[in-house]
Amino acid sequence: MGVSLTRPQAPERPALLQAMLDAFAMPDLRARILFTLGMLVLFRFLAHVPVVSVDIGLIRSLFQENQLLGFLDLFSGGGLRNLSIVALGVYPYITASIVLQLMVPVIPRLQAMNKEGEAGRQRLNQITHYLTVPIALAQAYGQLVLLRNLGGFAGTGFSGGFEVATLAVMVSMAAGTIFLVWLGEMITERGIGNGVSIIIFAGIVAQFPQLLGQGFLERERLGGLLLLAALGVLMVYLIVLFTEAQRRVPVQYGRSVFRGGRMYRQAGTTFIPLRVNSAGMIPLIFAFSIMILPGTLASYFADPLGRSTVGKIAQFLANAFDPQGMMYWVFSFLLVVAFTFFYTLVIFQQQNLADNLQKNGGFIPGIRPGRPTADYMNRVIIRITWGGALFLGMVALLPFLATRVTDIQGIQLSGASVLIVVGVALDTLRQLEAQLLMRSYEGFLR
Repeated sequence: MGVSLTRPQAPERPALLQAMLDAFAMPDLRARILFTLGMLVLFRFLAHVPVVSVDIGLIRSLFQENQLLGFLDLFSGGGLRNLSIVALGVYPYITASIVLQLMVPVIPRLQAMNKEGEAGRQRLNQITHYLTVPIALAQAYGQLVLLRNLGGFAGTGFSGGFEVATLAVMVSMAAGTIFLVWLGEMITERGIGNGVSIIIFAGIVAQFPQLLGQGFLERERLGGLLLLAALGVLMVYLIVLFTEAQRRVPVQYGRSVFRGGRMYRQAGTTFIPLRVNSAGMIPLIFAFSIMILPGTLASYFADPLGRSTVGKIAQFLANAFDPQGMMYWVFSFLLVVAFTFFYTLVIFQQQNLADNLQKNGGFIPGIRPGRPTADYMNRVIIRITWGGALFLGMVALLPFLATRVTDIQGIQLSGASVLIVVGVALDTLRQLEAQLLMRSYEGFLR
């Protein structure tokens, strides 16, 4: 009676873990990942290099009390909280990119550049870099004045007014922004993922230990913490669901080929993926920028005693735009929905899908090419954008709902932060998967 001995099989690893192991097993891909990590370490080091001698504890206390400062600190990864040389983060570059995207349909010269292919996109990118510099200088001065008015420079000998020292700080902060943009481009070229998005991602993730520390302080409210964690997991699931959701519009292409001295017509079928959430996080940035600024400015002129007309109006605005009030979050929801439609339609019109389909011999079955195709696709994008707009509106309401449901004030579950982190993680994993597939099929293609 024979006995068959078989070698036990190794347990199968999870797909994500196996993909990471495969990536590190390839020398060139491992070099890309390590280069990305090295650039992020450099970014985190610069976030702790201050521009002036200030009372860091005083400034950090201001960030805990002021919603506008917390929003500005979102893209700096704590750099603004430390008043570092990269305190502005890449936010001026993002602002310049958004402004240029909105100006392309308005300015004919920019429209012509946008239609020139890769060369036109490079010129637009160069204009974005030029536009980033004055925006960074203006934003640096505005933040210094804001910190001065809030008492952030008390007892330091630095007034924050427009003087030689202020100009030096402004130039340092603007140079830090340009340096971060350069780091992002280096990551895009020699690393993995979109560099600017990776830097924003790293800045947000760097604040997670602080959130864990705040959760430890709230440990007596275990039920609220568990509910907050459940809301966070649910939000991550919904963000992945709506980020990946798309409407596939079928498209057919008719082409002619020569075979045996005769011409034959061949048809190919594909689809155009229209995303439910095409706007990403941009509507959240627009909406919260508008909602936070009026309340902050009104607080400087508010008069609770109502002794002047200006004081009464300022007090009314300060109360209406108070982040603790219900009206603030209702307006935020409505603005996010409105900006989602505005930004999606502006970007969609720039793509000229109907004209490109007609030039390449493509058509949507049952729809005539040209204007009818454009009208049909506009109707489709408007219908599916309702889902993305309402979802982004709920993401904007997440901090308010989480605080009311869990009764935990010390931890702010920012929907915008979760949206950025999940979106960047998905995009980076897609690019990593594409790199793995390209190298897996390299031997076959040879």
